Amino acid sequence: MILETLSRIWEDIEKPFFISEDKKLFFREINKIKVFGIENTSPGDVVALIGDFEPNSILTLIKLLEKGCIVVPLTEETSKQHEYFFEQSKVQFVFNKNTLKKTISKKQYQDELLNNLRYRNNPGLILFTTGTTGNPKAILHDFIPFIERYKTPRPGYKSLSFLLFDHIGGINTLFHMLYNKGCVVSIQERTVENVIRTCEKYSIELLPTTPTFLRLLSLYPDIENILPKSIRIISYGTERFDQPTLNRLCKQFPGIDFKQTYGMSELGIFRVKTYARDSLFMKIGGEDIETKIVKNVLFIRSKKRMIGYLNAQSPFDEKGWYNTKDCVEVNEEGYIKITGRDSEIINVGGLKFMPAEIEKVALKFSGVKYAKAYSRKNPITGQHAELLIENEASIDLDIDQLKSFIKKRVPKHMMPTKIKLIKLNISHRFKKL
Repeated sequence: MILETLSRIWEDIEKPFFISEDKKLFFREINKIKVFGIENTSPGDVVALIGDFEPNSILTLIKLLEKGCIVVPLTEETSKQHEYFFEQSKVQFVFNKNTLKKTISKKQYQDELLNNLRYRNNPGLILFTTGTTGNPKAILHDFIPFIERYKTPRPGYKSLSFLLFDHIGGINTLFHMLYNKGCVVSIQERTVENVIRTCEKYSIELLPTTPTFLRLLSLYPDIENILPKSIRIISYGTERFDQPTLNRLCKQFPGIDFKQTYGMSELGIFRVKTYARDSLFMKIGGEDIETKIVKNVLFIRSKKRMIGYLNAQSPFDEKGWYNTKDCVEVNEEGYIKITGRDSEIINVGGLKFMPAEIEKVALKFSGVKYAKAYSRKNPITGQHAELLIENEASIDLDIDQLKSFIKKRVPKHMMPTKIKLIKLNISHRFKKL
């Protein structure tokens, strides 16, 4: 049913839907690439697919879903966790790109949520949470309602595949372009230099990326003159952005539209209306989406939500509301801005604030590349704030001057008691750890 719909969309269209290392993939070629071992699988089987944004992996993903399998997309970057992923998602077969590499069991494992999906005779998708605390949760989606969001026509751009194959943002980019006659261009090395080269070579129009990468981009020497003019939109999500960096980018690239995205693996990617290109305020909407704010925390209810976690309790309340744990600020026109996670709130003697309030000030100091504030226990005030800083490579940062700069701009209770100069860790997903 998936292939039939996509075949109608791409009928008589003589342009590739995917480009990888100068290899152009046309939809009419989808049956020319053989998936070795797919005949061993049956509808309802749980199949791990270790791959990337390249032709064999993409066509294997589509063909497994078309067959009615429940697919677990994975990448080599998470290889140390694969055995855990196999166990938690009840994997029976393991494919690497377009070849069956391992059969764990030909018999389907019995599980209430998996059996519920099998009863519907629909394909499925299993994604794993990427949080830094606790074991990753296995998120089970019915793929038929999952792809309903892509059937409303939207603009189809030539987009870079910056977000990864096992990430809902990467899956979203792929199927959005497939259902809207767009094109996805793969990239293997996600450095500023390689992103610029790839965007230039293929005249990329849409660059979906992360705030961490955008900060690197904004600090790159002479970036205003070397970023390709073909880029029309830069979308960002997956983590909280800082206003100083967004302001700088908007001044550097007045012809580019900056758009915030919002979503999560449990609920999918939502339609977002950005208040302005230089604003972090947004409205979340789309078909069958409801939102509410309780004590400054965002709750969402969606009919296209996951079926559930395979290895954890359901996060939905009795009325179907999902607590995003994102703290928000609301402006006069009803737009919201994510200010942080409720678990990040710092409480100093009863005075509460978000780490972002300190980070925003620190990032305005010349030479600060990244800033990360966090709480520490304090025997007198309950908690206090501390700050990690990474400086730009070409600048020697004076910590005493930075302390003085922050002290003049934040209330006493928000002043970090300790500031450390370190190199902050960046994950393979280009997010701050």
